[in-house]
Amino acid sequence: MGLLGRIGLLVLASGMALGQSSSGQAQTSSVADELKALREAIAAQQAQIAQQQQQMTQQQQQMAQQQKQIETLQQALDANTTVAPHVENAALSTANNAPAAAVAQTDVEKPKESPLSFRIGGTDFTPGGFVDFENVFRTTNTGNVTATTFWSIPYSNQTPGHLTEYRSTGQYSRFNLKVSGKYGANNVLGYIETDFNGNDAGNVFVTANGHTFRVRLYWVDLKRGKWEILGGSTWGLQTPNKTNGISPMPGDLALTLGVDAQTHIGLNYTRAGEFRVGYHFNDKWVWAIAAQNPQQFIGQTQTVGPEVIFPTQFSAALGPQFDGGATPGAPNLAPDLITKIAFDQNYSGKHAHMELGALSTSVKIATIPTVANATFTHHSKIGGGVFGAFNVEPIKNFRLVANGMWGEGVGRYLIGMGPQAVVVPIPAAGSGACSNTGGCDADISMVRSGDLLFGAEIQPHPKTQFGVYYGGAYFQRNFFPDLTVAPNAAGLRPNIGFGFPNVVGPTPLLSFSGSNNANNRALQEGTFDWTQTFWKHPQYGAVLLATQVSYITRAPWFVAAGAPKNAHLMQVFASMRYVLP
Repeated sequence: MGLLGRIGLLVLASGMALGQSSSGQAQTSSVADELKALREAIAAQQAQIAQQQQQMTQQQQQMAQQQKQIETLQQALDANTTVAPHVENAALSTANNAPAAAVAQTDVEKPKESPLSFRIGGTDFTPGGFVDFENVFRTTNTGNVTATTFWSIPYSNQTPGHLTEYRSTGQYSRFNLKVSGKYGANNVLGYIETDFNGNDAGNVFVTANGHTFRVRLYWVDLKRGKWEILGGSTWGLQTPNKTNGISPMPGDLALTLGVDAQTHIGLNYTRAGEFRVGYHFNDKWVWAIAAQNPQQFIGQTQTVGPEVIFPTQFSAALGPQFDGGATPGAPNLAPDLITKIAFDQNYSGKHAHMELGALSTSVKIATIPTVANATFTHHSKIGGGVFGAFNVEPIKNFRLVANGMWGEGVGRYLIGMGPQAVVVPIPAAGSGACSNTGGCDADISMVRSGDLLFGAEIQPHPKTQFGVYYGGAYFQRNFFPDLTVAPNAAGLRPNIGFGFPNVVGPTPLLSFSGSNNANNRALQEGTFDWTQTFWKHPQYGAVLLATQVSYITRAPWFVAAGAPKNAHLMQVFASMRYVLP
């Protein structure tokens, strides 16, 4: 090989060696880059995992804080909630705890209002109520069990006025069911409440004591925005509230702490069919108007005779047109209209409730005037009244309560203790005068009446509660001479209507007696209540003793010679109760 060939071969070998060296360096650089990228990715993942762990730790801390808040709220709820024993307080319904339960909700799980609650779809069902063993003692024999007929307690000149009575019964037990759900913007609440105070058989206390099951309340309430609509059988709008504006829930009503199923003298109320529309201006003010089932009422029928005496010539026709406590099919002109505005305010852990309302009621009759060729005539009258209430807590666990009503034709709302109206004879159209020989028609005159209740409720301990109340009701007399009968030899006629006095003639034979002692002028009741909770657990319910001691008087408009001026009654209730959780 020549010199030039050797030189070329050397150059070629050197180029190949240089190429191989360059390739190895490139491969080494690529691996280093991949390792660097992998380390950076691992570092980023580790930072992300650390951040997620920190977030999880924060969430766990938040959940623990929320759980502590729930436990604190539950403890406060258990400590501050006193199971109201009154028959009208729905029985200690767990439904009343719904607002507090709602505060304790988390996104993890919605806590139940009661361990007995269950859910079907988007609807919650919450049963409640209590099992009751009640003992009642009265110093006179009223013939009652759990509900006292204040308007007919016996006088001391009657045999029942000298006999005591004692009853033990489970009749006061109650069951209720609340059904609630939210469907779109609509909050729907249904409520049914039942007890065993129905019309018992005459031999109910002989052997089996089988008290009659009945429905007390049954309604549906819908809230959407600021509007609220209710329909069904409910506590009437004139029943005083103690909280939550116009709420129909029994636990939101100011019904005293007593045990008597007849509530308390001075407490105006109804439980009737009602359609109600309410508007919530804000969290404090709410206004409502309602149309309620009416009933033309002349007072409870007594064994001594009816409370209202009709004109003699129209008595047979007028009797079925009014309810004397035993005529459920009495005719009615129109529903009673009721309106109420309520105000609620919480301040420094205390609550104040005030309300003011009015109502209208009507009566209509049909009669045939005592004139020749007469046809039916119709007469109607509109009555009404005003009512108000307040329930304030000037200091913690001490409440002052009061309510009252006054008006014409409102006697039915005063526990049905007095009449709504009387009937007065008038001259028929076209006739000169009304007399026993003819020319008479009949018109309506409303009876004025009113009631008032005030008291205090004290809770010195979470398991102890006292109540002191005084209430009264007054029914104004409304009477006329009965022009449809002939005068006696002294030219006098008997009186008719309600609460009429004696008509005194020259001799007893020419005199007319006044109204019977069922025509009550005034009734009064003073009460002391004590409720003691012995044991309470949110999962198992509560055991308590509810007691009531009351003194009652009633005074008639007319007292015959030698008759008692009033009737008296002392009664004691002691009720041992297990309340559902």
